Amino acid sequence: MTQAPQLSLARRLLALGIIGGLLALGLVVLRPFLVPLLWAAILVYITWPLHRRMFALSGRRATPAALASTLLLSAGLALPFLWFAAILQRELALALPLVLGRLQHGSLAVPAFIASIPLVGPEWDQSLRHTLAHPEALKAALSTSLGSGMQLAGSVIGGIGRNAAKLGITLFAAFFLYRDGAALAAQLRGALVGILGSRAEDYLHAAGATTRAVVYGIALTAVAQGALAGLGYWAAGLQGPLFLALLTTLVALIPFGTPLVWGSLSLWLFLNGQEAAGLELFLWGALVISWVDNLIRPWVISGSTRIPFLLVFFGVLGGLVAFGLIGLFLGPVILSVCLAVWREWLGRQGIGSQPSD
Repeated sequence: MTQAPQLSLARRLLALGIIGGLLALGLVVLRPFLVPLLWAAILVYITWPLHRRMFALSGRRATPAALASTLLLSAGLALPFLWFAAILQRELALALPLVLGRLQHGSLAVPAFIASIPLVGPEWDQSLRHTLAHPEALKAALSTSLGSGMQLAGSVIGGIGRNAAKLGITLFAAFFLYRDGAALAAQLRGALVGILGSRAEDYLHAAGATTRAVVYGIALTAVAQGALAGLGYWAAGLQGPLFLALLTTLVALIPFGTPLVWGSLSLWLFLNGQEAAGLELFLWGALVISWVDNLIRPWVISGSTRIPFLLVFFGVLGGLVAFGLIGLFLGPVILSVCLAVWREWLGRQGIGSQPSD
């Protein structure tokens, strides 16, 4: 009588061991493709309404609709970067001779108000004057930086090939996710409900809503900051305001990254003797461009998901550090699911959140 339960337990442990080993082996096989697959899943999820329209236009045929959606996704990813690369090449060809000419003739000057800044002003003034008084040393430093930049460019070119391969895998996987995504989502939902019960629906809803809100919040914030920055660059008289606006838009994908762009350009205007334009651009960046990040992102993300913006902020930055660029989306999703689990536990304990005054 006692041997039968022991055999049953042994069989269960053996079955769990086999399943765990198979899952581990599968993870080892899929590990090189996990990031492209995650990107494919995110891109397909946020563009699913467009695919549904393609599905309807194709006469509800899955394969033609998936092919059309994949082609549109490919164009949407490739064309903006090709346009940016073309503008970058043109603007660099115009900007580099200008910068080197200013350094050669020593026409850059330290603004008079720098020395009047309390505590740090005199040191900054002396350091800048020493740097500008020795253009050869500055040019040598720039040459060293350019040499390092060439090495970096070589690694970037090698990375382009790897990233192009990953992009190809992403688009290849996106085709199948478009074609079979509805069936896969139903299977995933059924499996999670079988394991977690009705709680799985809340977790899936939290993950989906957070992914959509984070993507829209990051994209809208970056576009708004880039557009406002472009207006500021144009008003300040900077050359290539369109290129600088596009650069600001790309940098704005990372929270609080835009001051690196408009702050550097404000300093350039100051050193170029255009103190008024530099001050106007600095104020425009500090009071308008940067505040967009504090308005649009919380409104889009926190407002549509009921997730505290501080949690979203930590999720974005922590995910970026832990997982790279895809962590911008994975971090908030992981924390949102954790928050859903926490809220469910509070509900089971009968603990309700009190509204703050």
